[in-house]
Amino acid sequence: MHRIAVIPGDGTGPEQVNEGIKVLQAAANKFNFSYQLDKFPLGGEHYMETGEVLADQTLAELQNYHAIFLGAIGHPEVKPGVLEKGLLLKLRFELDLYINLRPVKLFPGVETPVKDKGPEDIDFVVVRENTEGLYSGGGGFLYKNTPYEVAIQESVNTRRGVERCVRYAFDYCREQNRGKLTLCAKTNVLTYASDLWERVFYEIGENYPGIEKDYGHVDAITMWMVKNPEWFDVIVTDNMFGDIITDLGAMIQGGMGLAAGGNLNPGRISMFEPIGGSTPKYTGQNIINPMSAIAAAAMMLDYLGEKEAASAVEKSISYVCESKLQSLSAGKMGYSTSEVGDLVAEHL
Repeated sequence: MHRIAVIPGDGTGPEQVNEGIKVLQAAANKFNFSYQLDKFPLGGEHYMETGEVLADQTLAELQNYHAIFLGAIGHPEVKPGVLEKGLLLKLRFELDLYINLRPVKLFPGVETPVKDKGPEDIDFVVVRENTEGLYSGGGGFLYKNTPYEVAIQESVNTRRGVERCVRYAFDYCREQNRGKLTLCAKTNVLTYASDLWERVFYEIGENYPGIEKDYGHVDAITMWMVKNPEWFDVIVTDNMFGDIITDLGAMIQGGMGLAAGGNLNPGRISMFEPIGGSTPKYTGQNIINPMSAIAAAAMMLDYLGEKEAASAVEKSISYVCESKLQSLSAGKMGYSTSEVGDLVAEHL
């Protein structure tokens, strides 16, 4: 029995999550596994009604689950940063979700803005450190709101944090039969943090002789992801660089409509979500593309050990993208949000 906490979220999040659950049910029927879903109404509406973003009691309850299925977070009437820090970052830090896993895969029939590239060229994975770096909250202000104001934002990188992220990336390469791991850093300028990452990368890499070790400055990698995406197999990087290059990855795989990610504490409760925002302008219109949430459900199934089901869901996503959809854009798919979910579930 897989115990799954569902946080539908804001805007179009609940619409997308509903289709992910629909496909999850179809997968359970086909592959004969059981699950329990419990919904937690966290997000902008909850915050405005209660003044709480994520209560400690709720956080404690969430730790009793195997996985969290999260919709989009972001409300136009809530100040930016409140939900992001109070919910998303709090979940990452308190549950120690130290890996952000982002597949970048172009499905057949999906258009990419990268000229002359196809599915055989765009198929790599980014492993992003998820609890340290510039997102750790270190820093502060001096003389705020004066002409002498100073703002300091500190990037915190611990050997423990870097080691477990890099080791996970090498293990992932081995388990997924991917033969090359690229470290994305900035050793020529960020000489302290990047030096730590580089030393740990090659030290741990000695234990993985069958995996090719590669390095690229982050600015160069953003160029190569567009010019030569086929060069990449798995990329490992820090929190900030990972945040940036995964959004670029979403664009070259066809857009946010297909981008899904996992926030992992391997072997413990982990969280899976579509990458796109809450897009409040489309809320309630039944036109948002739910594929990213369905892909997140597939990642969740894989993490929970239902690997055959996860593979089948991904193949169904690929089929529907190639054979049914006119576009991945909201309102231009040729089908409604719920109809897209039906197509994936029926093919599955």
